[in-house]
Amino acid sequence: MKILADVREAYGLKIVTEALDESGVDMVERYGDMIQLGARNMQNFSLLKRAGRSHLPVLLKRGLSATLDEWLLAAEYIMSEGNYNVVLCERGIRTFAQHTRNTLDLAAIPAVRRISHLPVIVDPSHGTGKNFMVTPLARAGVAVGADGLIVEVHDQPERALSDGAQALTLDQYEALVNEVRAIHEVIAPTPVG
Repeated sequence: MKILADVREAYGLKIVTEALDESGVDMVERYGDMIQLGARNMQNFSLLKRAGRSHLPVLLKRGLSATLDEWLLAAEYIMSEGNYNVVLCERGIRTFAQHTRNTLDLAAIPAVRRISHLPVIVDPSHGTGKNFMVTPLARAGVAVGADGLIVEVHDQPERALSDGAQALTLDQYEALVNEVRAIHEVIAPTPVG
């Protein structure tokens, strides 16, 4: 965490990192800029409440088999403690599909946006687990109204210590950024004058 904090100071990057337990929230508060609560902790109610007492925003990933109501109620646990800076993250749910790690539920984005004020982002990297699916699903996520993306990037994915199969190369990432910016401009054009 200290190394990440040094990188933030040197390059102006923000640190979003996962807290696995209540003491992990303390650590993220010390060195990070946003607390991530992973899919496996979406219903860890003591952790949700602790994050709700934090001054940092919270990124809440959808649980592996969570309904939209369960996901939103988990966000309510956080907000009930006074922290209203919650961002939801669709990262795929468990289904019977075998062509992908998870099934990225892009229909969740407009459904959540219809009933909640919370921003929703999409994680096509964890949502699929496969490099070749990340860009098309990132484009689709932006097209259905996602407020942002989480994308795994590595300069040499084949040498990555984890998640290399879903990581984009730097060139692939640059192309993705250009494509999703173009899509975003079409669906949410900047106001004129």
